[in-house]
Amino acid sequence: MARKMSILAPEWWDYTTLDDELLNDAAKLTADDMLGLSREGFNVVFYDTLEDFYLAEALEYITAWKQATADNPAGICGPIGPTEQLPLVARLVNELELDLANAHFWGMDEWVMDGKEVPETHPLSFARADRELCFDRIKPALRMPEANLHFPKEARLRHYMMSWDGFSDSRIGEDVVEEVGGLPEYIRSWEGVRCVVMQGGQGDIKHWAFNDPFKRQGKYKDEPPKPEEYRRLTTRVVDLHPVTVMQNARTSGGGVVTGVPTKAITVGPVETWKAEKVSIWQAGTHDNPFGMRLTTLMIGKQIADSAVPMSLLAGHPNVQFNFYRPGIGTCEAEMH
Repeated sequence: MARKMSILAPEWWDYTTLDDELLNDAAKLTADDMLGLSREGFNVVFYDTLEDFYLAEALEYITAWKQATADNPAGICGPIGPTEQLPLVARLVNELELDLANAHFWGMDEWVMDGKEVPETHPLSFARADRELCFDRIKPALRMPEANLHFPKEARLRHYMMSWDGFSDSRIGEDVVEEVGGLPEYIRSWEGVRCVVMQGGQGDIKHWAFNDPFKRQGKYKDEPPKPEEYRRLTTRVVDLHPVTVMQNARTSGGGVVTGVPTKAITVGPVETWKAEKVSIWQAGTHDNPFGMRLTTLMIGKQIADSAVPMSLLAGHPNVQFNFYRPGIGTCEAEMH
């Protein structure tokens, strides 16, 4: 039976192409139902206050960095959405006098314009936000070496795939490798350093980082990539789903859609599966009540579909969904 067309962007795959029965089941979930979807390898946690929520998120940085030693460097991969935890991280490092000499940090993603990552002078730069909200606030004597800060950069290519034993010549849609530039340096930075935890948020299109669904074209015109195929993707440049562009215009650009890039470089599933834990933080300000329920259901029930990229985390051995309880809301119709 043919998959439905998206009602959001017909040229793309997304969650609206799923079977209606699954979508309706997600909409019916109560908060208690969501908690009940915890299983071995997937933990659902609620926080009753925003203070507790963002402090717990910040503490994941501290817990990871405290494990870093000269012989066993360790770090965290962190998001830009949410960002409220970042100043708390700096304050905790300073108050605890935590020496970050052997600690590492990976930025999850960055905007791409004209075939290259945006400079840190760009108002939407993620690296700039990480520095201004966190790293520049840490006492100089405690800061990690610049070489231990890993931001995706020099993204001079389109799309490519990586198998577990190296690069393949597989095509994604109609795009092929053009020029690799500095990406291998970022990818190599994951070798020999423990990523204790990868944090993330969830966007309206149900992504982590910018792992968006694919366009409905080429070999994926009738079916989205199989989960095992999507999981072979490493850090790469992606075309952003129109919903992602709209969301970032709303949350970061004052609604000016024309000011938001339509491409980004993003950490991939290959790097994600190198993280010992994936921790997703949802305060109800990015995705909506339905979206939070849908991915919780799919991961809890181990239903993986690349039209809902977040659902692929059903195959990761250690995933935690963190919710601000009042932000979970309901899926009941209500006129405003």
